[in-house]
Amino acid sequence: MAKHPVINLDSLPAPEHNRHGEKYESFDTGISELLGASKLGYNLTVVPAGKRSCPFHNHWEEEELFIVLEGRGTYRYGDQAIAVRAGDICAAPCGGRETAHHLINDSDADLKYLSISTRSPTEICEYPDSGKVGIRVAEHGPDGERRIRFRFRALDASGNVDYFVGED
Repeated sequence: MAKHPVINLDSLPAPEHNRHGEKYESFDTGISELLGASKLGYNLTVVPAGKRSCPFHNHWEEEELFIVLEGRGTYRYGDQAIAVRAGDICAAPCGGRETAHHLINDSDADLKYLSISTRSPTEICEYPDSGKVGIRVAEHGPDGERRIRFRFRALDASGNVDYFVGED
């Protein structure tokens, strides 16, 4: 498909089906590359009834925005659970656990939303429910971009570790 500055949602290619366990399932279509976008990420997501697309998380670099196109569900944001429906716009600014978020389809029909996000070459995500931290770095080498990803459990819940710990 050629890059064009306008695309209709009805003409998107088939989505990627993602599933993990009983809680997580989604059908995701990346739109950015189809439009030739590089600084913003666009994605169309459909979450079946009773599922969620991703774990509860917060971003330290990338900001997200969700526009609910069809259906209803719950936007879990920080310590809030907010009912959402078609037409609602949900912000997910950068920050700590108080900005952690995800959409839950707790209805009996599909939840469809458009995601818009900034794209940063470096990103840190926290997953408050599981105590994980994720780090992503994009390197631009002679053969193009290479992504390095690390995910690990935070060992010290306070996050305070001396700079020289383990260096002696």
